[in-house]
Amino acid sequence: MSDLPRRWDPMMSVPHDLDDFAHGGEKWEGRHWMNVPGPFYTGQTDNCWTGRVYAPRNVLYGGEYYNEFVYRQPTSPAEVEGLLEAANDDPYGGYACDGDSRWTPAAVRAWWSSRSKVEEHLAELLAKYTKEGADAQEADAAEGVRDFLTYLATDLENDLRAYVFRLENGRYPAVNDPLPNL
Repeated sequence: MSDLPRRWDPMMSVPHDLDDFAHGGEKWEGRHWMNVPGPFYTGQTDNCWTGRVYAPRNVLYGGEYYNEFVYRQPTSPAEVEGLLEAANDDPYGGYACDGDSRWTPAAVRAWWSSRSKVEEHLAELLAKYTKEGADAQEADAAEGVRDFLTYLATDLENDLRAYVFRLENGRYPAVNDPLPNL
């Protein structure tokens, strides 16, 4: 696990003229439970398996009608651009990036404390996407599931601690800032 907190704010790369994307509204109430806490998340999305085409290190398919969710918050302008492309290609307009105004430190901690449920669901998805006769899209989705499982076991805790710091302090932590516990 990395000891360096994320110091880059992904919202700096989101154009300010994306009103529907920037203001989730009802998307928050219908968000997919697997979305990792952070500014980006999904509500109801398409069933066309397109999110990973644009954001393979950030988007997975949840299994329920292949609804997409954000499993890793972007860590570069290129990843933000990929999420914007995934959002643009979603016919339901189910992506949003106003999570900073919706997540609370308590909600992030609650999500983290229920990660065993996330891991169980990922195991089910992996079995589904690796069954005999799986196609190329399912193989890609399985790769994403494996990546999420690795992320859960390594850097996600530290990233969430940095995110809770942001929620509590209005900025991401500097190198010497102590991170809050989850």
